Amino acid sequence: MCIIHYLYFPCFDFISPFNPYIYKPQLTISKTINKNSSTSKTFKLFYFKNLQTLQTKRPHPPPPPLNKQKKKKKKKKSTIKLPKKKMDHNEEIDVPPFFICPISLQIMKDPVTVSTGITYDRESIEKWVFTNNNTTCPVTKQSLNIDSSEFFLTPNHTLRRLAQSWCTLNASYGVERFPTPKPPVTKKQVLKLIDDASNSSAHHLVKNLEKLKSIAYGSSANKRCLETTPGVAEFLVRLIVVSESDEDNKHCTYNSVSDEALRILSHLQISDEMVLKKVLKENEGLLVDSLVRIMQKNSYESRANAAGLMKQLVQVAEPTQLVAFSREHFVEVVEMIKDDVSPKATKAALKVLALACPWGRNRIRVVEAGAVPVMIELLLLCNERRNIEMVLAVLDQLSGCAEGRAELLGHAAGLAVVSKKILRVSHFATERGIKILYAISKYSGSPSVVQEMVQLGVVTKLCLVLQVDCEAKTKEKAREILKMHAKAWKNSPCAPAHVFGFD
Repeated sequence: MCIIHYLYFPCFDFISPFNPYIYKPQLTISKTINKNSSTSKTFKLFYFKNLQTLQTKRPHPPPPPLNKQKKKKKKKKSTIKLPKKKMDHNEEIDVPPFFICPISLQIMKDPVTVSTGITYDRESIEKWVFTNNNTTCPVTKQSLNIDSSEFFLTPNHTLRRLAQSWCTLNASYGVERFPTPKPPVTKKQVLKLIDDASNSSAHHLVKNLEKLKSIAYGSSANKRCLETTPGVAEFLVRLIVVSESDEDNKHCTYNSVSDEALRILSHLQISDEMVLKKVLKENEGLLVDSLVRIMQKNSYESRANAAGLMKQLVQVAEPTQLVAFSREHFVEVVEMIKDDVSPKATKAALKVLALACPWGRNRIRVVEAGAVPVMIELLLLCNERRNIEMVLAVLDQLSGCAEGRAELLGHAAGLAVVSKKILRVSHFATERGIKILYAISKYSGSPSVVQEMVQLGVVTKLCLVLQVDCEAKTKEKAREILKMHAKAWKNSPCAPAHVFGFD
């Protein structure tokens, strides 16, 4: 009878790239002859054989340890430089890549998952979708399901807690733990707040407005929710109109109700044309009157907000509504430009004048409000292209009436500053400047005015317009001006004879 045993030595069955030997288990064969006899012999044969050597035979190396494993290469992680406490130099620490937003490449403070399964920071993905008007996932390029703006983002609370824990563990390196973000407000909550504010006293009304303001300034999601919730703009406009007509509401612990409502409305930037038309129609001329009263206040912020809202209303107003503007309305708008409340307010006021001037007798009302001298002074001081274009557009409208041309010619720098802006700002400014000169030359071209145009270099500028790359209509206007007063300007050294039609 023969019994074969395999006795394994754990360290022998190991192959290592650093060991030139390959070891096999030890084989033990036990053989018993005549087991029941008195004389028994057991033969044991130990056989150990080195089967293969890789290079040269060397002394038997020690077997490698059991727990030694091949080191895996670590994946490259995002690193940020953060100041270590009580150290002058910066030290890099690894940030887990799943904490990083694919858009902003910063740690996600409010991670949300979209329909494609990718997680982003809420602020970044909302800006990508709603501000930049994108409809695809930035990573997968797949379409996003954004039919409902309230439910297409799913908060990833687990990832947010992990990121907060990581920040806490690395606090010694200067990493600050970000607070837990508040959930976005819903339309139902906004409507309940508006309903409570509508049925409350003056004191509670201010408190509710403060809550509405904190919601609007809380996050971009809350701001968008207020912008799209029906009834919010109408409620705020109603407060502005009522509070400006009721003196009792102006004496509150906080700012006046109209100022708070206007501040919230300006921050929301309601761009829905139907909503603006609705509030303008419902309040008739009361809303414009309320905005004019706010412009008379000492608060620069309230005046700037009123000018911005008036610009939005004028952009969507019907001609019949624009004709109803009075001289007092334009006086306050011109004062806004004169006082230089803010660059944004100045642009809004210029836009109001440019859009309102063409209708009815608004040109004369704007001239009577003292707009022409203010426009000329602004041209002398302003270097911003957009503002210069808008000022020239307003002067172009005002030069369409005799009162406006008289005011322009009555100012010492009127013709000179208009001529100076031609060919120096933009094609639009050049076109408007030529149209102003054409109106003056055709309807107010007295001998003294014609001679002044020569002395101020207006004729030289008109000849340059014919030689440079301009619009065909602009060149035609300049040629007509030169031909209009050819007899007076034919002896001018800067004007060739062929320009005036002489051989």
